[in-house]
Amino acid sequence: MGKRAEVLAGRVEAGAELLAQFAEGLSDAEWNARVRDGRTVGVIVHHVASMYPIEIEVARSIAGGKAVEGVTWEDVAGINSKHAVEHAKVGKEEALALLRKNSREAAAAVREFTDAELDTAAGFSLSFDAPMTTQFVVEDHALRHAWHHLARIQQALGR
Repeated sequence: MGKRAEVLAGRVEAGAELLAQFAEGLSDAEWNARVRDGRTVGVIVHHVASMYPIEIEVARSIAGGKAVEGVTWEDVAGINSKHAVEHAKVGKEEALALLRKNSREAAAAVREFTDAELDTAAGFSLSFDAPMTTQFVVEDHALRHAWHHLARIQQALGR
């Protein structure tokens, strides 16, 4: 394991843990509160947890020099919408367990990347097919995701 991969993995874990700790302290009303996009806080926590495997597979594709093609932001919105319907009643315990499990697995996968793999770039359709490095994909997706949604949840709850 390289130092860069370890640092990135630690940041993935830190973001997930911040989100988990914040969510643990929420009341039932806060857990079921809606944020700006209409999803509940609970659905968003479960969403972050559910996306780690996909985000890691995308990073692995880039690390292998394989472009990620044909995925649009409309596709992402569709996935998010479907997820919100399917998990509308998600409980806190279930969502937090999945968040911790999937973030640990994502961090373990990030730790496996070599420096050369982190530096590998391939076309990434969510970035207009620009060649993105594996490190960028990890940072912009698996790492940033928990922090991004934590900030939006805090804003929605006035915290």
